[in-house]
Amino acid sequence: MMGPYTNFAQAQTPSLATEEKLIADFTDPLTTLPQISIRDAFTPANFGTHVQTNQVIVRPIIPRVPRCSLFPWVQLIRPSFSLVTVPSSRGGTRTEYGDTQLLDVAVLPWPPRETGFVMGVGPTFVFPTATSRSAGQGAWQAGPAMAAVYKGVPWLVAGFILQDPISFAYSSSNRPPQNTLEFQPILAIHLWQGWYLRSAEATWSCGLHRHSPTVLPLSLGLGDVIVRPGLPPLNFYVTGQWTVYRQSAPVAPQTGVNFGLIVAFPQYRPW
Repeated sequence: MMGPYTNFAQAQTPSLATEEKLIADFTDPLTTLPQISIRDAFTPANFGTHVQTNQVIVRPIIPRVPRCSLFPWVQLIRPSFSLVTVPSSRGGTRTEYGDTQLLDVAVLPWPPRETGFVMGVGPTFVFPTATSRSAGQGAWQAGPAMAAVYKGVPWLVAGFILQDPISFAYSSSNRPPQNTLEFQPILAIHLWQGWYLRSAEATWSCGLHRHSPTVLPLSLGLGDVIVRPGLPPLNFYVTGQWTVYRQSAPVAPQTGVNFGLIVAFPQYRPW
């Protein structure tokens, strides 16, 4: 996830400061630069089943600057599309299209940017687009969302995304109500040149209904930012993930590996 930099693509040898800025931008949840993220979350071990599962998530970031938006502030639109490999009732696995999520956040003008702290608020939505019952929740959901990031230290990025989608309609009468608080912590520490320590893939989920599942995973890994003259900057990362706490979740990921690629398009930022 990226920020407003207009001349880094033309630099033949990126400076250390530029690399630190790119690392911050690729992990910033309140980015203002168009980009697309592709992540493959492979789970070799699950609680409650011996089957290995997988999830491919495609997530573009579409910023809307004030002159192109209905709001006087920057608006960030982030849809998420997924393909999920889930256990099959006949044994083995099958791949299905999952639910579609949409995060729409307006970046607030306060506190002042000089503090290094930025906040955003808006709605979050979940659409029941899954092609099978086990691949989605079968519920139309909407709720509040908030994101924040601190970039006051050049080599450090720390932030979070908080969402609470609540179901209000269902694809079938036997679908249970949904109200899950989701907290995604984000951390990036610059190590050397384009390499950095990353933790941004684990999402803590806490069901607010009685006996709803609670799952708290952690993730940690490495990322590398690649800047090529005249071409879009790239970010590759690999992180390991494991669940440190679960409650009322008969089936949940135990350990996993995330492989990710993020491509930014700075030439489209003015529009």
